[in-house]
Amino acid sequence: MKIAILGAGALGCAIGAALTEGGHETWLLDRSPVHVETMRRDGLRVDDASGSRRIAVRAAAQASEVGVADVAVVLVKSFDTDAAMRGALALIGPQTLVLSLQNGLGHEDVLADIVGRERVLAGKTYVGGVLRGPGHIQSGVTGKATYIGELDGRVTPRVQAIAETFNAAGLRTTVSDNIVGTMWDKLLVNVATGALTGITRLTYGQLYEEPLLKATALAAVSEAIAAAQAAGVRLSMTDPEQAWTLAAEGLSPAFKTSMLQSLEKGSVTEIDFINGSVVRWGQRLGVPTPVNATLVACIKGIERAMADEQRKEATA
Repeated sequence: MKIAILGAGALGCAIGAALTEGGHETWLLDRSPVHVETMRRDGLRVDDASGSRRIAVRAAAQASEVGVADVAVVLVKSFDTDAAMRGALALIGPQTLVLSLQNGLGHEDVLADIVGRERVLAGKTYVGGVLRGPGHIQSGVTGKATYIGELDGRVTPRVQAIAETFNAAGLRTTVSDNIVGTMWDKLLVNVATGALTGITRLTYGQLYEEPLLKATALAAVSEAIAAAQAAGVRLSMTDPEQAWTLAAEGLSPAFKTSMLQSLEKGSVTEIDFINGSVVRWGQRLGVPTPVNATLVACIKGIERAMADEQRKEATA
């Protein structure tokens, strides 16, 4: 199977490395010239539980270098989805499927507007990754679940074929007949920790040692559960404690959420597709979401301060 990873950051590289080692023609597409060139020259350095190794990978900065793929796995940051997909239409052939494994809610609608809803699949993954430098990642694949499915809940041969490919490469993947519910399940996990660690700059270990922060996390998750239930979504968990526990399962105390990693790099976050989506669903359905609205406002404030500082430095 020819697979293109659109957005070869930490997570994209972790999944792409597993698929490459599984024997598939896997392309890592990323807009960073240094990252791509390093992978082309030296391979991808992967640090994981079994040690450190270099993997010879296919890397590209342009979709035209890759050509038509069987599957395009979308892993760009939420706010880049539209531009990235429009810039990667060379990947799309008559039979190409587009699978979003991004955090949050709403990407599937953005992708459907560009490539057609009939070819879009959705999913959620608990695989972890940290970008240590160009061409170098810390990977957390072992034992981490991935769920994929058709937007209408059907279990089709095409989605089963992708799951089989992923499983054979060591990516524990299940086909879901309730992928919208699965996406909300993952959203609850991100709501529990992402914004709080971005605001406080705490690692997982530090976050989980602070009772006041746990109380805030549980309140945010409770709002998200209420919004999902009002929308008629079938969740696998209805106790906020479950999301709080699942968020840290198997991760080291030093692990940093993707939201914190974005802020530390001076980048905007995916807050609009995570806590922001809870607020939007709450407004739509008449469910109060004051905790999530506050978390969104705090992250937006940090992003504003960061942008102002970057502008000052640029004009100094």
